Amino acid sequence: MEMDRPDGRSPNQLRPLACSRSVLHRAHGSATWAQGETKVLAAVYGPKAGTKKNENPEKASIEIIWKPNTGHIGQADREYEMILKKTFESICIRTIYPNTTTSIVVQVVHDDGALLPCAINAACAALVDAGIPLRHLAVAICCSVTDNNCIILDPSKQEEEKAKAFAYLVFPNTTVSVVPEKSLQAGSDPMAHGIITSVTHGAMSERGRATTQRLSEFLRKNMEPKSTREASKAG
Repeated sequence: MEMDRPDGRSPNQLRPLACSRSVLHRAHGSATWAQGETKVLAAVYGPKAGTKKNENPEKASIEIIWKPNTGHIGQADREYEMILKKTFESICIRTIYPNTTTSIVVQVVHDDGALLPCAINAACAALVDAGIPLRHLAVAICCSVTDNNCIILDPSKQEEEKAKAFAYLVFPNTTVSVVPEKSLQAGSDPMAHGIITSVTHGAMSERGRATTQRLSEFLRKNMEPKSTREASKAG
């Protein structure tokens, strides 16, 4: 079923993408990511020595600090922190820097829909900028179901508010020189063809994998130059 979207996009059409890296000088890695009017700034600090009491000292710890664009941090923001933490714990190679903590600060610049995927994409770009070893890149999208059961990708805030269901999906991208070669010898990662993170609200049907290709290509194009140029700024 075709439908008219407020901005004229087709149901499968993403908003324009923009990514800039190394935007903050004091951070070990940083990036901005924009999808349409939604924009997020991510900064990575670390690895720093030591982990918190409830973390496994034999592995690297990932800390997420979410900063809303206005007001104090709320329950939804805490949920976003938890989702980001679990997502990046699964893609970072945490055995390389044991008993360290890498902090990812996520600053919301503007929210016009699909905020969480935009934040994940920004944080992934910042991790690569910092030289943090990753199993693979993460590609995050949002799709929602309209009241007439049409599935749309990358909804705006206006579309999100009218949606009866939506899903955030995080797929692994192919490894792009962000993993030390010796770390790949153990074999391919079981998530390489699956889904890293899935958060759904309401009843969703399957769609999205094929339409992450454009995001993957955009992400790969932005990641390759620096990740091959320097192995690590953080080490």
